[in-house]
Amino acid sequence: MGREFLKPFRVIVTRPARDAEAWVTALTERGLQAEALPLIDIEVLPVSAALQQVWRDIDGYAALMFVSGNAVNAFFSSNHALALEERASTAIDLIAHQGLRCMAPGPGTVAALLAAGVPAAHIDAPAPEAGQFDSEALWAVVADRDWRSQRVLIVRGQSAGAEPVGGAGRDWLAQQLEAAGALPEFIAVYRRSAPQFTTQQRQTLTESASDGSVWLFSSSEAVGHLPPGDWSQGRALATHPRIAEAARAAGWGVVVESRPTLADIVASIESMQP
Repeated sequence: MGREFLKPFRVIVTRPARDAEAWVTALTERGLQAEALPLIDIEVLPVSAALQQVWRDIDGYAALMFVSGNAVNAFFSSNHALALEERASTAIDLIAHQGLRCMAPGPGTVAALLAAGVPAAHIDAPAPEAGQFDSEALWAVVADRDWRSQRVLIVRGQSAGAEPVGGAGRDWLAQQLEAAGALPEFIAVYRRSAPQFTTQQRQTLTESASDGSVWLFSSSEAVGHLPPGDWSQGRALATHPRIAEAARAAGWGVVVESRPTLADIVASIESMQP
């Protein structure tokens, strides 16, 4: 009986398309009726002169911080675009043998790093049982390191308007690094933008604002990409307090917070039984 009541309503997964499909599969396997409605489009940026310079200077960094799995994928795939496979191997060799660290705010980014070939022993991230996965939790893991005069590259995205994105937490992390004596730098490797909705997606937007569907939000930016509407009867599940705050500000009637792990999200959805 535990999950039978979940079948009549949908879980709307708002992550970018590739991530959303993976979450739909995982939620469906847990007995939920889930569908993807991506609220953020991801586009890998053309390889810039700045990114070329980063790869030439890769051995000059003490650490690389990736804001998301998309940042990992775009960063390492840039070498293929440059036909610099040998340089990519050199980067992995540096990570594995010469102390170059890779930092991740949560398990999704860790998984992307592992898939890219980064050894687990060279990844710094909040523990799986951490209360939250964000820049603050990551800093708690690495704050005691000697950062004086150490170059740290923060790999992130930019908005469609060319402004960098990655959340206030990323800027906060850069400030902490700088205060500790580090030399933080930024490189944008992908662009995030609002989607162009299909007719079917617009129908889903209208119906699921009041039909009992649970919207899964993992980004405040995704909340901001919703079209104007009345969300007072809508139910949102947010994977971070800042995202929950954005949903409440947008007028969502029910907003529940959850850790961003599959087990916690499923449990939170179950707690939202009508």
